[in-house]
Amino acid sequence: MKAKKYLGQHFLQDSNVCKQIVEAFSTHVQQPYTFLEIGPGQGALTSFLVQKQLPNLYLVEVDTDLVSYLRQVYPGLSDHIIEADFLTLDLAKKWPGPIGVIGNFPYNISSQIFFKVLHFRDQVQEVVCMVQKEVAERITAQPGCKAYGIPSVLLQTFYKIDYLFTVGPELFRPPPKVHSAVVRLQRNTIQQLPCKETTFFKLVKLGFQQRRKKLRNALGGIGLPSNIMQLPLLTQRAEELRIEDFINLAQHVDNIIV
Repeated sequence: MKAKKYLGQHFLQDSNVCKQIVEAFSTHVQQPYTFLEIGPGQGALTSFLVQKQLPNLYLVEVDTDLVSYLRQVYPGLSDHIIEADFLTLDLAKKWPGPIGVIGNFPYNISSQIFFKVLHFRDQVQEVVCMVQKEVAERITAQPGCKAYGIPSVLLQTFYKIDYLFTVGPELFRPPPKVHSAVVRLQRNTIQQLPCKETTFFKLVKLGFQQRRKKLRNALGGIGLPSNIMQLPLLTQRAEELRIEDFINLAQHVDNIIV
């Protein structure tokens, strides 16, 4: 079955890498727990997940041809193979309770998948996935690094993220033009920020939209009072601030703008 370019398909062919990805995933957790494989493709990861005998394993695949193929290869999973775009699913409604996500994410929507996970962070406890190496570096980046940006701050606020290993293009069919990487996200203990979440998200996004400017200039258009504009934090660029600094700034703004 040929990969479809418009769906960003690159089928992983190396069974050792597939096994490593599945072994990095906490399939030993107590039930009830729903496991979602996103974009199973031809079932490279699925075969190892099936060996775990997970009663609540679901496959989410948008490609009709691959859905038919998977239902033939894994008839026992037939009712758990969902033909859908993961980005359109209401996870809370379809699978209430804790969720683990695994997959070789399509490169053209991997960032969107991460923001979907972020939206449902009260449910999604863990993610183990293959993504473009550049995306993996971005979400694991630390302050002061060029790759540090909006995804780095927002995802690391609620998840512990580990860069596990790099995968070369030769292990895929067809080979992508970039290297790939496997990352693991594990939900941390932060349930609620000590500031308004909307303020925090807004400041992070505005700060990095003009990342070359100091925050005083990047945030100049939202009408912050002069006492906020004089904060030492605003003499820095967004890429220099830690998550704690953004939270601190959001608290200051909350105290002024009710």
